[in-house]
Amino acid sequence: MGYGTRTAGGTRVRRRRAVLGTVLGGCALVAAATPPAAAHPAGPGGTGYAALGDSYTSGPGIPAQVDPGCARSDHNYPSLVAARLKPAAFTDVSCGGATTAEMWRAQGANPPQLDALGRRTGLVTVQIGGNDVGFGPIIATCARLAAQDPAGNPCQRSYTAGGRDRLALAVVQTAPKIDRVLRAVRARAPHARVLVVGYPDLLPEDGSGCFPQVPFAQQDFAYLRDTEKRLNLMLRLVAAVNRAEYVDTYRPTAGHDMCRSPEVRWIEPLRPDSPAAPAHPNALGEAAMARAVLDRLPHGR
Repeated sequence: MGYGTRTAGGTRVRRRRAVLGTVLGGCALVAAATPPAAAHPAGPGGTGYAALGDSYTSGPGIPAQVDPGCARSDHNYPSLVAARLKPAAFTDVSCGGATTAEMWRAQGANPPQLDALGRRTGLVTVQIGGNDVGFGPIIATCARLAAQDPAGNPCQRSYTAGGRDRLALAVVQTAPKIDRVLRAVRARAPHARVLVVGYPDLLPEDGSGCFPQVPFAQQDFAYLRDTEKRLNLMLRLVAAVNRAEYVDTYRPTAGHDMCRSPEVRWIEPLRPDSPAAPAHPNALGEAAMARAVLDRLPHGR
């Protein structure tokens, strides 16, 4: 009996890995315009809203900061969504610097983010994965390498040296982590509607650059844009495997990237003009992500 149980469990694990492998292998073939998953309304008893995520969720630098330890703003997109929906309970445990590991472990005074979930949670938004791929180190590396060849693609050459794209590999390696997070969300909040929130448009969609405003080499802009698109596509596909919904925040923010003028941009450059962290959404960017989330919810607008 015990041996048979282990074999069945092993078969399920192998089957899930095979599905994930197929999903990720299809990334190069699936267009960015893949239609969103069908809506799954919350089950009985789900009345609360819990927001999980990293600094793109928490809103570092945006007034007013209500949790300095996590750089969390009361005008981040979860707070704006909650203000519109008025759920019976609202818990925002998003925290700057969070990776998928912080779903299970404390981050300073912030408890494990999954602890915010329960059987009465009716809505969960989760925006995670950017730090697993390495947003911060990637930006620092590409800015440092730009001086070597400002008109070329020194960052891309560095990350693809040896014939393997290490950033593409990092996205693939993050997929099982996202899968584990979403399975844990389902286990802890079985009645919840789960929304996986993608990342907004950071760089010009046409691949053009804006040195020195964003200090990357000219031809690295398109490479980094495509890396973010690959991350978002992975999030979309892993969400679908887990019967969660993907919220596209890239298209609604296109044209408002950090290369735009201060009055147009919703993502701040490495030297922000508006209250926000470098390479992060400002208040307008958080509001745009809130609208994208609300567009997926009944009575959200």
